[in-house]
Amino acid sequence: MTNDTTAGAQAGLEEASQDTSSPITTTLANDARFEDLGLCPEILKAVGESGYTTPTPIQAQGIPHVLKRRDIIGIAQTGTGKTASFTLPMIELLARGRAKARMPRSLILEPTRELAAQVAESFERYGKYNKLSMALLIGGVSFDDQDRKLDRGVDVLIATPGRLLDHFERGKLMLSQVQVLVIDEADRMLDMGFIPDVERICKLIPFTRQTLFYSATMPPEIQRLTDQFLHNPVRVEVSRPAMTADNIVQEVIQVPNNDWAKREALRRLIRENPVKNAIVFCNRKRDVDVVAKSLQSHGFSAAALHGDLDQSVRTRTLEGFKNDEIRFLVASDVAARGLDIPAVSHIFNFDVPFHADDYVHRIGRTGRAGRSGHAYMLATSRDMKSVDAIEKLIGKPIDKRVMEGIEVREDRHEGPRQGRDAHRRGPKDRSRGPQPHSRPHAATHAAPPVASREAVPVEMPAPASQPEVQQLPPQQHQPRQQLRHQPRPAHKPQEQRQHAKPREAEPEVVDINRLPAFLLRPINLPKTEKPARPAKRKDADAEV
Repeated sequence: MTNDTTAGAQAGLEEASQDTSSPITTTLANDARFEDLGLCPEILKAVGESGYTTPTPIQAQGIPHVLKRRDIIGIAQTGTGKTASFTLPMIELLARGRAKARMPRSLILEPTRELAAQVAESFERYGKYNKLSMALLIGGVSFDDQDRKLDRGVDVLIATPGRLLDHFERGKLMLSQVQVLVIDEADRMLDMGFIPDVERICKLIPFTRQTLFYSATMPPEIQRLTDQFLHNPVRVEVSRPAMTADNIVQEVIQVPNNDWAKREALRRLIRENPVKNAIVFCNRKRDVDVVAKSLQSHGFSAAALHGDLDQSVRTRTLEGFKNDEIRFLVASDVAARGLDIPAVSHIFNFDVPFHADDYVHRIGRTGRAGRSGHAYMLATSRDMKSVDAIEKLIGKPIDKRVMEGIEVREDRHEGPRQGRDAHRRGPKDRSRGPQPHSRPHAATHAAPPVASREAVPVEMPAPASQPEVQQLPPQQHQPRQQLRHQPRPAHKPQEQRQHAKPREAEPEVVDINRLPAFLLRPINLPKTEKPARPAKRKDADAEV
């Protein structure tokens, strides 16, 4: 494996601090231009119209290796131009050739729908002067529209693993002609349940493919998994893995262990800082909805974004956030992973992420393209171990301060009426007396004592007539319960079988001596059978 390593650099910066121990990469990062990377004039024209003049370190080091058809492991922090580092050389490689129906020439796997749509926009922007066809296979979209695009033949196929396998199992897609495979956000693809799907897809693609892995973090566990997918890869590493950008101001806000207090602290941070727009990250989808509604109720322009929302709602929400129609985007990690929104001023971590690597991806949404950014993280006393793990991962401490004067209130969103306790009555409900549904039960329980008092005399017929009148209300409910259990006639067939067995056994018990005498005289029977047998044989011989 070949290693090309440089020090940290920001996206869009022409000057970057480089490691003096690697003079080759220093020349590439400082003096490289898009014209020196071997790209065709059509691509250079599209890149120039997009406003880019100097490639980022991941682009300057990765594009030449991709053009040489080498496998690559690209490690770079978010916002350094990883998407362009594989889209530009892929357009160059696919410019010559033609795709067949249902046989894409390249495949790009993305973990989320939003990231897949973002890569599709990059291909449309950089490949507008190249006649390349593209198809986007994501959930929440009609199969028919996607099938029509596949039938025409596509050069670039961008998909999520689930929808890709759905088309393959329906017989609408063949992967035997894939020349380039790109797995973007590799750590997330392999770490969040996509391992079986990725392994299956890799087995369906020819062994001679070119595989490109790009991610912001690459733990050793994930590195061992990538060894089985790549062949003699080149490791292009821009900055140290899991390193955060220096132009992002980070701070930990210590708050009480109460959800209402955390929401109040979030609102205070928003009011104290000049927030243009911000992304609020939560660990759970339920908290995403709760925090979004809380911000809306206090007059903030906020919207929720998570995987349970319909695709049309998610697309509309992202467009509103990009167009400054929505000021605060409350999202989960998976939904906002890898989103390219350049002008995000603040990041608020409502929850400390479960995995320390997710912190790098979260705050990477701000401070992009050389801009300054601010990242705040709300932490309780229970979250300090996770904060220590984050500091150990990024290699530097994070400033901490305690937010004082926050009142702790009972959270109405988290009470005893959730989950299994949703239908239980509290102490206040018990003092209200019996509920309407409990009255019939009270009548059934009150009837037996009355009957027992009247049945004190030993007169049996008298109490027998009284219970018939008193048990009328229970008898109205008993047939309903019996009707519900009627479809279970499990014992009746067994009883019939038990009676059927002795009937079959009765002929065996019959004594032969009880039969009539003429049945016991088989003397004449052989005489009638002997002449019939030779006749049948003669007929058979005649037929032969």
